[in-house]
Amino acid sequence: MKKRTISAIIALLIFIPIFIKGGFIFNAAIYVLSMLGLKEFLEIKSIKKELPAFISFISYIIMSLIVLFNTSGDTTIFKMDFRIIAGLFLVFLIPTVLYHDREKYSVTDAFYLIGGIFFLGASFSLIIIIRDIRLALIVYLFLITIVTDAYAYLIGSLIGRHTLLESISPKKTLEGLAAGAIFGTIIPTIFYMTVINPHANIYIIIFTTLFLSILGEFGDLVFSAIKRYFGKKDFSNIMPGHGGVLDRLDSIIFVILGFIFFISII
Repeated sequence: MKKRTISAIIALLIFIPIFIKGGFIFNAAIYVLSMLGLKEFLEIKSIKKELPAFISFISYIIMSLIVLFNTSGDTTIFKMDFRIIAGLFLVFLIPTVLYHDREKYSVTDAFYLIGGIFFLGASFSLIIIIRDIRLALIVYLFLITIVTDAYAYLIGSLIGRHTLLESISPKKTLEGLAAGAIFGTIIPTIFYMTVINPHANIYIIIFTTLFLSILGEFGDLVFSAIKRYFGKKDFSNIMPGHGGVLDRLDSIIFVILGFIFFISII
């Protein structure tokens, strides 16, 4: 617990000023996190099958293009450059023929990379875009995940009796899920109505926040399912006591993606 607390404090001392500063330093920090997240994504795959070095190298190139160059000049518009999407499919599918050895590289490997890089790249790219729109907005989204996770863990540990999905995450309970959703809705909603837009429709904000809170909890479960499939407890140990980048950002990745459905109405 001491190690976990110390690493959390150090991470906060580093990233809070970066979040506040924004701009190039924030974009660079998110890019570094995206590269570390991709590294974890590739390394966990290597547990069952080592990917060719060339394929791993191309993965970092494509991820960089998505995260750094796939934004619109108008920060209120979210779009994907179809050249990057086309390249994503071509550079991973064509080598399945060139290697012509499924033990080295197969169509299954190609689609693992296509789906994973598109998924992670879009998420990290959107973190940069939403921060460019407004600091308070990205704080609101992170607040949803932080409060939800904290209360889900606290209440689940105290009174949790009914396991949510034992085969994926045996410590998560229905009581924790409910508590996380309740507090993960109330506190961020108060923040939104106080700091971001006091004139917003409170019912829409409550519904949006509740949806994102629950979505974040299921995002956590999705990444837990990936780890369970590959037989690992954490994606890495970059943060002692907390795991890796994907262990810490699993919920916010889903919350960011889910938020896009509500960006135009709140």
